[in-house]
Parts: sequence; structure tokens; C-alpha cells
Amino acid sequence: MTDPKRPPQDPFARRAGHYLTNALIVGLIRVALLIPFRARLAFVGWVVQHVIGPAAGYRRRAAENLSLIWPDLTRKRRDEIVAGCLNNVGRSFIENYSADDFPARMAQNTPRGPGVKALQAAAAKGQAVILVTGHFGNYEATRACLVARGFDIGGLYRDMKNPYFNAHYVKTMEAFGGPVFPQGRRGTAGFVRHLKNGGQLVLLFDQHVFGAPKLDFLGQPANTALSAAELALRYDALLIPFYGIRQSDGVSFDAVLEAPIAHSDAITMTQALNDSLAARVKAHPEQWFWVHRRWRPNED
Repeated sequence: MTDPKRPPQDPFARRAGHYLTNALIVGLIRVALLIPFRARLAFVGWVVQHVIGPAAGYRRRAAENLSLIWPDLTRKRRDEIVAGCLNNVGRSFIENYSADDFPARMAQNTPRGPGVKALQAAAAKGQAVILVTGHFGNYEATRACLVARGFDIGGLYRDMKNPYFNAHYVKTMEAFGGPVFPQGRRGTAGFVRHLKNGGQLVLLFDQHVFGAPKLDFLGQPANTALSAAELALRYDALLIPFYGIRQSDGVSFDAVLEAPIAHSDAITMTQALNDSLAARVKAHPEQWFWVHRRWRPNED
């Protein structure tokens, strides 16, 4: 429903805004890709932390989310987490555009955790696997690590509001190997076929979804999509939480696959996913994307 207090935006102005925004982003990417890999990550991390994040309101939103979840944090600690979050967002962004350097580096990683053997066993017998994570660290680090080991891991993505940006961002996901499918009716047939054929699919589940059940996440109710658990139940797929945890050097990653979530019902399974991600956020709060509007207490 349109907000009666807000005048409708002119379509031309909206397209022009999208075009200019995309032009700035593409310019930043092109400059960054001229820089050696480690310096590239540090540069874009700094730009997002000190320029883009504050200008776009991301720093304020991250601080508000932290105040909601951990109101007793000192101002210093809250600012540290916000700064680390924005820096990680910038690093993750340019990593995903480093289509040569990043996958090659992540191919050298050795995934660990009980989910690794479970994934291998499922692939050997042709059982589908749904790998679930959040906007934490950089999930593409683990996906690239697994693709390099021969797993056919597809991705499911949500179209960006900016169509110019969306067109080239989708190509970055395709560069990591495995098919990618858009959320919604257009991509449903493709990822269902992929699962039926015993493939593996990555899903991110930690963004607000209107109308979804409110489940606990970090002590607050958060609308959480049940789709990952529902797909696992429907196609007898393993449901494995996984994480790409950035290490202290800012460049390397720990690729972790947790034990599969036991099949029960969609709400119980999704709450287990929330609890898994919450534990990772508590351990490494700077690595979660606090910039998202995860909690919307006044909206359904």
C-alpha cells in the first residue's frame, strides 16, 4: 500500500538515481580491482566503514540494532562492533567481485565440522542438501571452498531494487560455480529441479520477511522465513548450517559446516537455524550484517 503522506516518486528520477548509484559502485569496483588483493580488501573496507556506511545511514541502523539487542553495551564497544561490521561488509563486497583471486584463495581452505562428512555422504548417494547461513563473515568463502572440491552448489538470491546493480551482481555469484536462481516463481522451477537431482543449494535466511512467523533471534522476535526447512522436509534434503568466518588477518576464512538440523517441523527446524546463527553472532558480533532491518516490531 502506498504511503498517503509520501508523494509517489517520479519513475524517471528513480531510474536516474539507480543509474547514478550503480555508476559510482562500478567506479569503486574498477578502481579497487586495480589494487593487489590484500590492499583491495582494506581499501574497500575503509571506504564502506568511513564513507558509504555513514552516508547511507548504515552506521546509524547498525547502532540502533545493537542498542535493541544488547542495550548494556558501552558506547565504545558498540562503536567497535559497528565499525567492524561496516568494514566486513566492504571487504565481503569486493571479495565477491574478485572473481579470480577470491575463489582461488578459498579453494586452498579445508572445510571442517561434522557437516562435512554429512555433506559428502549425501552427495555420494544423491541426496539433496540445503546449506543454510546468514549474512555473516562471507558465506561465499565457504561456497567457493566446497565448489573447488567438486560440489555442485547452487545459490538462491533476492533481486536487488537497483536493476543496473543487480545485473552485474548476479554474475558475481555465477562466477563462484554452481547455478543461481532468483527468488520467486521465476527461479522456483530451476532450484526445485536442482534439489530433485540431488544437488546442493545455499540459502540465506536472516532477513525480515513480511508475514513470516516471529521467531526468537538474539532475544527478540524476528519475522523469519521457513522456506529452508520446508524445502528440506519436502525433498528429504539435509539441512546444514554453515559459516565463512573471517579471521583476524581480515583476509583468510574458517569454513565451518555444523551438524545437520534434525527433521521435525518447519518452525522447530528454523528456530534451530536462528539459534545456530545467534551463537556465531555472539562469538563474532563484528561479522554479522547489523545494517539490515532485521527486527521490525511495529510491522507484521
